[in-house]
Amino acid sequence: MALFDIVVYILEGVGITIAVTLVALPLGLVLGIVFALLRIYGGKVLSSLAAVYSTVMRGLPPIVLLFILYFIIAGSINIEPFWAGSISLAIISSSYQMEIFRGAVLSVGQGQEMAARAIGMSRMQGIRYIILPQALRLAIPPWSNEAATVVKDSSLVYALGVAEVLRRAQFVGARTYQPLMAFSIAALIYFGLVFLTSRGLSILEEKTRIPAF
Repeated sequence: MALFDIVVYILEGVGITIAVTLVALPLGLVLGIVFALLRIYGGKVLSSLAAVYSTVMRGLPPIVLLFILYFIIAGSINIEPFWAGSISLAIISSSYQMEIFRGAVLSVGQGQEMAARAIGMSRMQGIRYIILPQALRLAIPPWSNEAATVVKDSSLVYALGVAEVLRRAQFVGARTYQPLMAFSIAALIYFGLVFLTSRGLSILEEKTRIPAF
């Protein structure tokens, strides 16, 4: 294979890599916020369960969890490896996003919740309209690191046979006996995706920043 053909073939996996990220990251975001709120406001039982969930998920290698979750999901329902892998990555990411948003919510301060209650809002209304909007803005810097991590971790679905960037690079390296070149191209692609993700979230952080804060 010529160099141009190799580059084109590997680049064809970028769409799948992005698709995995676009499934895993938002789903992990929703789950992370839910678990963070349970951790803070869920009472003794739910808070303890959320804490255990976070500890277990963050204490095991992602690839091990991916295989465990993949076989649980795929074994329960007939689902394609792409979706099983993406959902598994979302579950893994949710434990990290949970801690990001828990810290962001706690950094808002109890005074904000008290002020919401003072003007007649219920606790849920105060969380929804006062606490969460501020927490989401404060969470952007650490969340951008998790977003970059999910982009890189999307490569793990290659182990399930999903033909994303790394899987294609592995195939090219085995076929051409030039693994260094193939994986170097894949590395450059991942670097570009991570750079664009981080840069985009940095711009969002600047746009949402409150002056003097």
